[in-house]
Amino acid sequence: MNVGVIPARLHSTRLPLKILAPINEKPMVAHVYEQALKANMLDEVIVAIDSNETAEALKPFNVNTVMTFSDHKSGTDRVAQVVEELDTDIVVNIQGDEPAIDPKLIDDLVKIFNKPNIFMATPATTDISAEDELDPNVVKVLVDQNNIAMAFRREPRQYEMGGYYRHIGMYAFRKKALMKFTNMTQSENEKKYKLEQLRILDNGLPIHVLMTDYSGRGIDTEEDLKAFMETHG
Repeated sequence: MNVGVIPARLHSTRLPLKILAPINEKPMVAHVYEQALKANMLDEVIVAIDSNETAEALKPFNVNTVMTFSDHKSGTDRVAQVVEELDTDIVVNIQGDEPAIDPKLIDDLVKIFNKPNIFMATPATTDISAEDELDPNVVKVLVDQNNIAMAFRREPRQYEMGGYYRHIGMYAFRKKALMKFTNMTQSENEKKYKLEQLRILDNGLPIHVLMTDYSGRGIDTEEDLKAFMETHG
């Protein structure tokens, strides 16, 4: 069984309560949930919530929710709590701030695990602008010739300019690998840059990168939300 989990922490830093931001009279995370349900490779989709406010807001939209602890250090730790007792093979951490996420992207990421040696996978896209390279809110990834992640950056290093791809914040794990992740101590880089995937790299484990030309973007700021509403409202 393959499970998609959408970690939905209520209190975000840059855009308060963003998962509940109304888009066409429906909370943002409900849109993400509905898109994820369209993925053919997922057998179940769950929204991992941490507040009664979120539970009440999602009730009218028949969203499958699980209450989780409020003090998780990352979204992936929240995902791990949800699936710990589930009999599942592949677990996909789907960000709650991409209301137009493409179900095909989820499917393509899960299909990578047909190869037995994949520990963890994440997508990246060639859709990156010069502005993206300089924007700390846009996470960049460097990959080697085998599409293994070498580094994730918020701010570029001059000698690496032009060698980045734009990271898409979705992560897929084999369940055993996910539970291994959540038992690792947070690395200093993870805490410094607020990038949970650095916990994996700092422990010397590989992250396979699915290369795409996907143009969708997450909503991190009020400006992002306004831009999304202009095109999808």
